[in-house]
Amino acid sequence: MTFRHRQLLGWSLLAAAALSGGAWLLHLDYTRKISTDVLDLIPVDEQAPELTLVRSLASQAEARSMLFELTGPDKRPAPAAAATRFTTALEREPAFDQIVAMGDPAARDALGRELFAQRFTLLFPLWLRDRTTAYNATGGAPAGFIPWLAKDAATALNRFLATPEALAFQEMIPADPLLLLPGAIDRLKDGLGLVPATAKGVGPPALVWARLSSSPLSEAGQAPAFAAIERAAAKVRAEFPGFTVADTGVNRFAAASRARIEREVTWLNVFSLAAVLAVAFTFIRSVHRGLHLVPVVLLSVLGAWVAVTLVFDRLHIMVFAVGSLLTGVAIDYGFYLFMQPSASPDEDYWTKVRRLAKPLLASCLTTVAGFALLLFSELPFIRQLGVFVGAGLLCALAAAVVYFSTVKNAFLEARIFPGGAELPAGVRRSCRWLLIAAWIAALPGLAMLTWRDDIRELEIPSPELTRENARISALFGEQTDGTVYLTYGASVQEARNSLEELETWLHTAGGGRTHTVGLGAVVPTVEAHAAARRFGREHPEFAAQLRAALDAAGFEDNEFAPFFNAYAAQTTGTRENDLTDAIAALQAKLSGPVGLLLHTGQPLCWFVTIARAAPALAPPAGLHTVSAGQLQSLNQIFSRYRQSAMWLSLTGLAIVGTGVLVTYGWRDGGRIFAIPCGACLGLFGWFGWLGHPLNLFHLLGAFLGVCLTHNYSIFTATSAYRGEPAPVSVRLSALTTAASFGVLALSGIPVVCALGSTVALMVLTALVVIEFEHLAVLGKKP
Repeated sequence: MTFRHRQLLGWSLLAAAALSGGAWLLHLDYTRKISTDVLDLIPVDEQAPELTLVRSLASQAEARSMLFELTGPDKRPAPAAAATRFTTALEREPAFDQIVAMGDPAARDALGRELFAQRFTLLFPLWLRDRTTAYNATGGAPAGFIPWLAKDAATALNRFLATPEALAFQEMIPADPLLLLPGAIDRLKDGLGLVPATAKGVGPPALVWARLSSSPLSEAGQAPAFAAIERAAAKVRAEFPGFTVADTGVNRFAAASRARIEREVTWLNVFSLAAVLAVAFTFIRSVHRGLHLVPVVLLSVLGAWVAVTLVFDRLHIMVFAVGSLLTGVAIDYGFYLFMQPSASPDEDYWTKVRRLAKPLLASCLTTVAGFALLLFSELPFIRQLGVFVGAGLLCALAAAVVYFSTVKNAFLEARIFPGGAELPAGVRRSCRWLLIAAWIAALPGLAMLTWRDDIRELEIPSPELTRENARISALFGEQTDGTVYLTYGASVQEARNSLEELETWLHTAGGGRTHTVGLGAVVPTVEAHAAARRFGREHPEFAAQLRAALDAAGFEDNEFAPFFNAYAAQTTGTRENDLTDAIAALQAKLSGPVGLLLHTGQPLCWFVTIARAAPALAPPAGLHTVSAGQLQSLNQIFSRYRQSAMWLSLTGLAIVGTGVLVTYGWRDGGRIFAIPCGACLGLFGWFGWLGHPLNLFHLLGAFLGVCLTHNYSIFTATSAYRGEPAPVSVRLSALTTAASFGVLALSGIPVVCALGSTVALMVLTALVVIEFEHLAVLGKKP
């Protein structure tokens, strides 16, 4: 076949591949194909309760809440009329399904009325339990409990009526002499008093709580909501000049992170390609001939995009942010093919390809095999990355082989720099010993490695939004010294029983200093409810003795007829499922922030507890409780994924190492594979000495680094067998890879930065080792 025929055939194959790949990508719906939801990085079938809670919270009021501060001119609280106008305007917007003005007592009154209506089902069991505990503490005989209880209730009523708070309950006291509702309100007062006191001379802040109609992590919960807020504010501003709205919510963070990640995907890929080309053009003699490397890189990226979009129905945008590393890796095969001189003046291109086939295939296939192992990872993101990079590398090798068959005189000379003579042998030996000493010194640091896994490192931090969120949340009563716990169960009763155990643990572990706020103050356990039902049946004399105690305390005989009539009806008509019905009715009346304290439904029910002066320890697993901090970081889940990824990486490295050993033998293969493994161990050792915390993506970076640097060992070994120095293509490949990953190290996404810096440091370390002739002995085989 003549060169012209070979050129036309090669161009035809590459054009067909490019056109078919481009056509596939053009027909995709990227809004549905690519996700920016951080939860899509986690398996959908993950059964860990923490993740189930997070997924549920993302669609429940806890995450759909938005907090608003309304101000007028000079940043003073907006007038009540302006707040009312804003609330009314926002209620008409379909993006929101509930609006609560914090100064409006309607929500609190509705809760109070429901608690009063359900006082015998919800509050009486708690009152009876507390009084039983108090009587047992006196050491009295069981027979004396009912007389003591009746007298204690009458005494407590007299004492309460002498306080200023009694004025608010005057009308309901005849129906509630046991003070069930006042006691519940007292236990809940910290949770209901959401607006703190303001400075002297400044009115209370104008605050509004709203609930989104859609998940804040979806597009429907972001742009439409922000537009609705602007429309509502504009309407009020037309009537009240100077009116402004400050708000915060999960959707603000999600939208900001999404926008910044999309920008990063663009600039990371552009700058990565620019950095690779800049390094390449610095070290090659003919810049215009160096442009032949660009189609190879572009075709590899195109192949990676096509493969990953074909294999997966939905992809996370982080795959393409991290996937920008492919630019620096895909160019390696082009370098090695294009910068290898012919063995003889008349050597044909395909003869050169066959001569270089062993190192090319060994480096590519073992690396791809390592990445293919990522398909067994539990994390969708890692599986997607494995397909993206693995397919990209295969496309890069195929594109390089085909494309350079179309280039006349397929050889690219390296630039010769003045003063580039090799170092003297003595200096090289000294440098080798220094490297060995540094490596040995690094090894003890492996025992000091610390790991910190946090899902929030998958997003770009937003300091401004964080500060604004803290400021507005403080206006709503959020305390910086408070800890939020979620206690879950398959049913409300199961969650409530676990909440009882949590409260006991908090009292013990907190040394009695921990104070809690939650609906456990008004929702009894199943056992407490059953005990109250038994009490009504087994002690019918209680009503008569309470009536007598009230008479003795000076109250009129018929004053409490509403209570005794209701109590008699309750003791005769109570049912086992009354508690379930009462909790459902209570939840229906919970609106605004108080509604966040309880969730009933599938797959989990939960109670929220706000604790002050909480113990530093995490609740034991048996309490079925996690803190909000654990849910925000998902540290336990990611720690498990990291351990799984570690075993996966070790297995992958074993496959890569075995491929090298089978190809080059035990002696030479061991020396070749020692370079990437040694660079990895040394780098992690120094991380340990420096106290630098590592995460799952440092581990992934180490795996990538070993897969990449073993390529350079293989290419260098091929030259060593011929008694030649390390080829310039290895130096250029390593430097372009380091440049590509170095760009990733500049990312604002913490995990991308971790991955980029780890691989860049490993590649540079391996290059330094190679430069000091670690593999030169291979050329001196007996």
